[in-house]
Amino acid sequence: MAEAKQQQQPQAAAWKTVKPFANGGASGMLATCVIQPIDMVKVKIQLGEGSAATVTKKMLANEGIGSFYKGLSAGLLRQATYTTARLGSFRVLTNKAVEANEGKPLPLVKKAVIGLTAGAIGACVGSPADLALIRMQADSSLPAAQRRNYKNAFHALYRIVADEGVLALWKGAGPTVVRAMSLNMGMLASYDQSVELFRDKFGAGEISTVLGASAVSGFFASACSLPFDYVKTQIQKMQPDATGKYPYTGSLDCAMKTLKSGGPFKFYTGFPVYCIRIAPHVMLTWIFLNQLQKFEKSIGL
Repeated sequence: MAEAKQQQQPQAAAWKTVKPFANGGASGMLATCVIQPIDMVKVKIQLGEGSAATVTKKMLANEGIGSFYKGLSAGLLRQATYTTARLGSFRVLTNKAVEANEGKPLPLVKKAVIGLTAGAIGACVGSPADLALIRMQADSSLPAAQRRNYKNAFHALYRIVADEGVLALWKGAGPTVVRAMSLNMGMLASYDQSVELFRDKFGAGEISTVLGASAVSGFFASACSLPFDYVKTQIQKMQPDATGKYPYTGSLDCAMKTLKSGGPFKFYTGFPVYCIRIAPHVMLTWIFLNQLQKFEKSIGL
């Protein structure tokens, strides 16, 4: 009996370490399955194919309903890497910070710093899958001769390495990391702060707290990250012209040219669709995460 208990202790400790990462990745992947069609429309709007209604009609007419799920394998791979890393590291770092703060709630500034850190970690891990996702989603908007025709996420990663080298997997990683840091600062810090507000100040119940905090989290994640997401998309999908020259030399060049040609609001192209895509994904991620945690408690994990 004592021997069995001793064997269970290391297993319990290992699960405690892995748990935030496993739960984060699972909840992100579930949310992606629901949100993928909206994400597809958002990317096409950013690529200049028209309004949400125009893009949706064109996709249905030309490629059918399956076109809304193009790149799903890359989206799931991205969540399995990016969201696993960012939500797991955020919870681990937050728990350690709360311990250092003698169990008291953390101020918003500390939550924001932890969110920035977790976003950077997640983006570095998930950047290759993110590149594959953007390219697969943008492929149909390119002339037939320029299309890459990736079969799935793993084929995309293999082709990128074979054709462009290993480092090409992190093409656009700069804006990806900055975008992730801004999104996670808005998403993670505002969620924890909103939970405290809804639960402790307003006395809301569990469901109302999760829904309310998720909605606030989704809005701030969208508002903070869209400018960086716009630049990231332009960098990742760019193709060289006939002379081999790319339209932008880097993220800063893209940002400056965009600012000069369209002003600051150009960075918020497609904001309603982006908000509709990001906010529900954030909300669903938190809701699924909450349900996973409840289920684990009910079975004693």
